[in-house]
Amino acid sequence: MEGGSNSKTLISAEVEIIGTVKSAGSIQIDGKLDGDLNCTGDAVIGQGAVIKGNLNVNSVTVSGTLNGNVSAKDRIEMKSSAKVVGDIKAKRLAVEDGVSFVGKSEVNPTGATSAPAPAAQPEKKIEPQVGDKPSYAKN
Repeated sequence: MEGGSNSKTLISAEVEIIGTVKSAGSIQIDGKLDGDLNCTGDAVIGQGAVIKGNLNVNSVTVSGTLNGNVSAKDRIEMKSSAKVVGDIKAKRLAVEDGVSFVGKSEVNPTGATSAPAPAAQPEKKIEPQVGDKPSYAKN
């Protein structure tokens, strides 16, 4: 098999990696990864996979357990068996019914950076004046 953009690396269920994984192509992880994944291609996190680390990918499909943040240039897809704890950021997001997701999501199809939220206006406090009757008091 020739190397190139069509190649796909498979990390099987019997494999446990501690450290950062870098891939110039696509990757499928069915085992355990205790570290970050940096992938210029697409990633598939299998149903039995357990990842403790951040993902920086083109796109990802998650069916397993992920404890870390995900940044995808294109798309994040979470299958019904996925358990994700961490913040996610992508242009597109697909979530099946049954997913467990705890974190913040930023989905922006245009890819433009979001404008900062307007500053909150301070509340005006009205102090009662001496001699004022409370609104419930009768004249």
